[in-house]
Amino acid sequence: MTVVGRIGVDDLEDLRSLRMDDDGRTELLRVATECVFVFSEPGGWPGGVVMSFLFEEGKFWLTAVAGRTHAEALRLDPRVTVVVSSQGTPLQGRRMVAVRGVAVVHTDRATKEWFLPRFAAKVGAAASEEFVRLLDSPKRVVFEVTPVRIAASHDSRKMPGDGRGGPRAETSTEE
Repeated sequence: MTVVGRIGVDDLEDLRSLRMDDDGRTELLRVATECVFVFSEPGGWPGGVVMSFLFEEGKFWLTAVAGRTHAEALRLDPRVTVVVSSQGTPLQGRRMVAVRGVAVVHTDRATKEWFLPRFAAKVGAAASEEFVRLLDSPKRVVFEVTPVRIAASHDSRKMPGDGRGGPRAETSTEE
């Protein structure tokens, strides 16, 4: 006889009930500024880099310099995964989403002019115009990642415990 435990209290075996819903995903992608960008390196090994991102128009937008491994890898295989967590954000609980997508590398002026100011605002650049000036370099490319599937997600707020053997942290409603 199999005993089914309470997720986050008795065990952490079946986390399917902790998948993030649409509202949780929307909030995470609005607040978080960094992701792990996973791509296929030449030779087949998976590669990944931590990058800042913008999520707008239902797509991930990122930037790099042409010639870097992740920028060049997309020319050979545009399939990527973007992993975003709530670490380092003010959001309650531990949240993450891994999104599989297909990347397009843009080099055109119009995309850069649309993207760079929005990106600077999203990452909270102290001197936004100066940051845009620094980014607007001849080898600058912009990645547009169109999501095709949620590969994995997790929202610890859906479990009764904290997921690490302790009680759920209560949030104060007093201001």
